[in-house]
Amino acid sequence: MADPRDGGDDTGRVLFKDTVPYDTPTSLNALRGPASGILDLPVTVYWGPPQGFDLQNPAELETAYQALVREGTTAVQETFLNERLLRRVWPGLMLPERCRRIWEERFPSLAA
Repeated sequence: MADPRDGGDDTGRVLFKDTVPYDTPTSLNALRGPASGILDLPVTVYWGPPQGFDLQNPAELETAYQALVREGTTAVQETFLNERLLRRVWPGLMLPERCRRIWEERFPSLAA
């Protein structure tokens, strides 16, 4: 019998949350996004208004980074994420469990 905590269910159905592809950057050092100012996200990452996020505002920073981690391609993540900011906000980001696990397995220092 499938264990719901492992992403399965008792019916054997494949759930969308178990198949969503999550990209990661090639390395955390490759993250070259800005550390301050307004971050304008592409509509492919964040499609709700507004698309400009003030990186000095903690709530806006977390919203932008959650969208980038969940929805961004490797190239988009490397362009818009900043390693220092990512490390700072990582523990508080609200991410799907599988997404967080993929990132932390790839970059164990985020989980520390």
